[in-house]
Amino acid sequence: MRVAIVGAGLSGLMAGRALRDAGHEVVLFDKGRSPGGRLATRRIGEARLDHGAQFFTVRTDDFARHVDEWQGQELVYEWCRGFDTDGDGYPRYAARGGMNALAKHLAVGLDVRCNALVFSLHHEPAPAGAAGRGTWQVRLDDASVHEADALVVTCPIPQMFSLLMSAEVELPEALWRTDYDRTLSLLAVCDGPMAVPEPGGVQSAEGFTFIADNQRKGVSALPAITVHADAAWSLEHWDQPADDVHRLLLERAAPWIGSANVVTSQLKRWRFATPQRTWAEPTWTSDAAPGLALAGDAFAGPRMEGAALSGLAAAAALLG
Repeated sequence: MRVAIVGAGLSGLMAGRALRDAGHEVVLFDKGRSPGGRLATRRIGEARLDHGAQFFTVRTDDFARHVDEWQGQELVYEWCRGFDTDGDGYPRYAARGGMNALAKHLAVGLDVRCNALVFSLHHEPAPAGAAGRGTWQVRLDDASVHEADALVVTCPIPQMFSLLMSAEVELPEALWRTDYDRTLSLLAVCDGPMAVPEPGGVQSAEGFTFIADNQRKGVSALPAITVHADAAWSLEHWDQPADDVHRLLLERAAPWIGSANVVTSQLKRWRFATPQRTWAEPTWTSDAAPGLALAGDAFAGPRMEGAALSGLAAAAALLG
């Protein structure tokens, strides 16, 4: 099969590798500058900061097999076993060199086309009585068209809904109504040690979902902090001017920065940070749209593991 995949985040990359390993021709399209989606790492001078997913856990044997392989390749490592004083004994993993390094590794050997904004999707059914699933067309904003025998779509649900309207694919209402929490994030490089306690991460502090000391985590050579505001604060301030939001986040992060001085900082917005509910199955397919599978963290849980398993389930659905 010729398979097109919309989105080169973790779901798309896992699906792409499974389909490639099964002998099929795979092309991934992503609007970003590099693959990974929320497996995002930013360089600011000599500092390196994870500004999307901060860590991941392992809860299933299927995902454990992949993580064991990544550990064997020294791609990932156990960061800690909890973010309070005593921990909970459950491993949290991070990627060496930042989370995006894992995405780049998964993209090796795949035809990943970045800076490629998919404008619409179209499906031409097979002629009556003929075998086959028909043909899918992926149309990009530069007017180029890519044809495929099968299609995996992994972008956030609202974007899926918009793209699939042109293909006349009807999604279940419970699926297309899925909304996402937003996250406003601060990235700051400092001139000295900060006040984030061991092991370099604070989870669910008041008003925040996560605070990370990227140096103590082992990602950055320089002191650098990532701050994720919680969903309520992010929604309240989403439409405010960027400079105002940036200033407010710096003020709110001050207790965690401590006596260090901020050398430089940036604001990052995640519009589709966390799905507010998830689809019960790891992928969605439709008899009315043969050769189509949907995947992402909204299908199997808003964690890295859920996204990975969803991508694998989408590939399995097409191979089946």
